[in-house]
Amino acid sequence: MTDLTIFPADIAEMSVSQLAQLTPAQKLEVDVNLEKAIVWLKQARTKFDAALKQCYEEQAKAALLESGRDFGTAHISDGSLRIKFELPKKISWDQKQLGEIAERVVASGEQVKSYIDIKLSVSESRYTNWPPALQQQFAGARTVEAGKPSFTLSIDEEAL
Repeated sequence: MTDLTIFPADIAEMSVSQLAQLTPAQKLEVDVNLEKAIVWLKQARTKFDAALKQCYEEQAKAALLESGRDFGTAHISDGSLRIKFELPKKISWDQKQLGEIAERVVASGEQVKSYIDIKLSVSESRYTNWPPALQQQFAGARTVEAGKPSFTLSIDEEAL
């Protein structure tokens, strides 16, 4: 294998049959080129996502807060560019504390699975529907963190 001759753009244009007919050396070349392309794309995506975060996260989070939310979806604009910002909730539960709470629930004669999933986590919808007194018992075991934000870009034709 001397020079690289088959690049990812070429591969996209080739049929499965054409790819199958490549020589073993060409197949190895394709595999190596695809792996390099994947690494490059992941690095480029990570860097670009960081740039979007740097440019728009503060404004998008402010838009969420203005609407009375810490998490969810916000739409902002940068000239003709519309940005859909999504910040999901990421909930985790302290397993030791949930275990202790589960023991108290059982001791009181209730069924643990009415309140707690078997894997010792609590669904967010269930938690938010509990009465405040019950929520307060579980609050120490609950951690709320921001998930990974995402951005969806599109052009606003009317703003051009």
